Amino acid sequence: MVNIELLVKELQNIGIHFFTGVPDSLLNDFCLYITENLPCNNHVMAANEGNAIAIATGNYLATGDIPLVYMQNSGVGNSMNPLLSLTHKDVYGIPMVLVIGWRGDPSVKDHAQHKKQGELTPVLMKDMDIPYDILDCDETVLSRFKWAVKTAKEISSPVALLVKKAILTKKEKHQMYKENGLMSREEAISVVIDTIGRDAVYLATTGRATRELHEQLIMKGISSEIEFLNVGAMGHLSSIGLGIALARSDKKVVVFDGDAASIMHMGSFATIGRYTPKNLIHIVLNNGVNESVGGQPSPGYIVNLSGVAESCRIKTAGRYIDNKKELSHTLLSLIEDQDVPVFIDVHVRQGIRSDLPKLAINHQDSKKAIQKYLTKK
Repeated sequence: MVNIELLVKELQNIGIHFFTGVPDSLLNDFCLYITENLPCNNHVMAANEGNAIAIATGNYLATGDIPLVYMQNSGVGNSMNPLLSLTHKDVYGIPMVLVIGWRGDPSVKDHAQHKKQGELTPVLMKDMDIPYDILDCDETVLSRFKWAVKTAKEISSPVALLVKKAILTKKEKHQMYKENGLMSREEAISVVIDTIGRDAVYLATTGRATRELHEQLIMKGISSEIEFLNVGAMGHLSSIGLGIALARSDKKVVVFDGDAASIMHMGSFATIGRYTPKNLIHIVLNNGVNESVGGQPSPGYIVNLSGVAESCRIKTAGRYIDNKKELSHTLLSLIEDQDVPVFIDVHVRQGIRSDLPKLAINHQDSKKAIQKYLTKK
């Protein structure tokens, strides 16, 4: 792993003064450093990768300096529209350096949800006319950044660096979590299941919540046929829940979302409010950080998510809930004679228990199980 402090200083020396993006586990230490050491005028953590491309464009227009945009390759899809219709050389020709964590790199074993994106990442760069290089060796990192900046200036268009594992983050991550007396994410999931019961469908967002929901159902002796674990597609879980809720109005549909995930595609709140499914229960497990990728702060504790939901005609519990008793009581109150979608912002502490098993499921089998359950007459 390179010395991140020295790298950032060298990037500033070659003209990169503005950073924006969405954190990634393969860029963990790089993201943490700029988050902790750069002022907000020089670093903006975006809601999604497309937002970051637009923010970087604005900065370039105002300064003339080459901006840097960081993301996981799963976020290339979010960024594709502005990359092709805004920054491409045939449109406005906006130069920037894209630093992309290469999950699903074909030379490294990775989770199923990263495999195809990993294979296609270089292909997408080529097809979008984005010159790219690969960061795979500590000794050549700075020279490749210099190449990227030089090339971006020359072609007046984005240039990408695909980052392999252990180049901009440590091989082993050791996160420290603050003790604040809040319930854990898993405890909140347990309370909700105990309150609503087995005759419902439970969905969990990308990241650690999938492991925790799956384990809670096992511990309670509940069949996994009622779960959907959204291992990819960050920010889209509530929309998956909406699709299920509209098709099966006789089933409670419980969405365990994350704060950063729900903010990533906040327009889903408006869509849910427009179609008002009477059986949808949207719960954000809000710890105020991007925990799965390093613990960088999210806007979760800043934004009044309940206010957003209320403005979209979704029934809420008020600002937020932060203890088990209130969660159970409020949930029962909201779902009694439920005639509109409901939303609860649950503040939880950071972290995950050390003995929680890894998620080991067959995605196709899991899909078939919940589909069989939902299509039963």
